Amino acid sequence: MVVDRKESITKAAEETFASFGYKATTMDLVARVASVGKGTIYTFFKNKEELFYEIMNQFIQKVKKVATGAISPEDTFFENLHRALFSVLEFRKEHQLTIKLTQEIREIGTMQAKQALGDVEDAILDFLVDIIKEAEKKGDIKHCDPKVTAFVILKLYIALVFDWEQRHEPLSSKEIADLFELYLVRGLKK
Repeated sequence: MVVDRKESITKAAEETFASFGYKATTMDLVARVASVGKGTIYTFFKNKEELFYEIMNQFIQKVKKVATGAISPEDTFFENLHRALFSVLEFRKEHQLTIKLTQEIREIGTMQAKQALGDVEDAILDFLVDIIKEAEKKGDIKHCDPKVTAFVILKLYIALVFDWEQRHEPLSSKEIADLFELYLVRGLKK
């Protein structure tokens, strides 16, 4: 019963943060959406920040699950990398909470929202570092700095998936994979 109540509070809080953003969400609002007294929330979370970070940690776990689920041992490093990144970025793009937090950062610059989305990006980078190290160990890729390589790969993907479509027709998954192969696998040098 206690777990169910905590779960219903976190679910209601996620909905509230996704609808109103971090700044406009209050414990009173979360209590109303969860159909509990505000005091009940405080039995599980000492403040709004703690509740928010619980939700963001759950979101990060979902992101990791999406990324891990996209990996197939029989596929090449680059096929797995593309599928994992595309899956994660599509998941993030469609998730209302990250959309609202991104909007809030743009409009208000809320530090908690910046930190939360930074934590999501760090989790994605950590995932990439791990698979880059594994690919290097197997001899699938050249020796490289895994942190820098993960950063470059993620930023390239974000540019191709999100930034490009701000001013152009969106690229298909295949077009993104082909460009990824061109820039990272083959390179532009003749």
